[in-house]
Amino acid sequence: MIPAAFDYARPASLDEALMLLARSGGSAKVLAGGQSLLPLMRLRLASPGQLIDIGRIAELRAIRDLGGGATAIGALATYRGVLDSELATRNHPILATAIPLIGDVQVRNRGTLGGAIAHADPASDLPAILLALDATVVIRSGNGERVVGIDGFFQGAFATDLAEDEILTEIRLPATPPGAGMAYRAIEQPASGYSMVGVAAVVGRNGGSIGHARIAITGVGEVAYRAAAVEAALVGSDGGAAAIGAAAVHATDGQVVSSDFNANAEYRAVMAEVHTRRAIEAALAAVD
Repeated sequence: MIPAAFDYARPASLDEALMLLARSGGSAKVLAGGQSLLPLMRLRLASPGQLIDIGRIAELRAIRDLGGGATAIGALATYRGVLDSELATRNHPILATAIPLIGDVQVRNRGTLGGAIAHADPASDLPAILLALDATVVIRSGNGERVVGIDGFFQGAFATDLAEDEILTEIRLPATPPGAGMAYRAIEQPASGYSMVGVAAVVGRNGGSIGHARIAITGVGEVAYRAAAVEAALVGSDGGAAAIGAAAVHATDGQVVSSDFNANAEYRAVMAEVHTRRAIEAALAAVD
């Protein structure tokens, strides 16, 4: 299909983009990699009055060393760019193993990390990964800058904390806790590449027991979430097979599990438990 008519602007700087966005009165959409927005426009599921194309603003592509194992990733960094970054993949190895599972080659070459989380698709892999990494995001408007924890950024299906006049500019990943391993396990819809269930785990030992656990799950409900009950059951345990299995049964606690043409709720709940167990096992195997 052909999109509805729209105006197009290609600002040369972030300040110019923010000015255009403020002037649009809520009728504009920000275009980054275009891998999510443009298909919606072709189907006329989105019909913005104006596209503000920020794709050529170089300052938003940088991947920076924040020191001590922490990393800042510009919102316009592509999946491919992050995968090719020795800094990002060394500090956060889950990126090296998870990104090749996302979409296809074209999506990874063009799709941006900032665009993906601003879109907040319930089946997107990246939100769970960033939740497990305890990321923060930097958001700018004409009135200044604010930093938001990723766990407060996602508010529902395709809904985030971004206001109409704001642009997400950077993702910040803190250093991995000492001794922690990380892994991502997912079951994908073969045609679309989206996850029916995806689980990211960052887990570490303190002596003989589990001292640190961040488990995040995507594809199960309307928004990716931290599996707090799994984390609570895992921390303090010996991290053996029985303990991991007992923790994984809590993967969907407190969630309304989605049911659609790809998978019903019962299947998703079972797969959430299975892939939670697998992700935890893989994260521990990375450091044991």
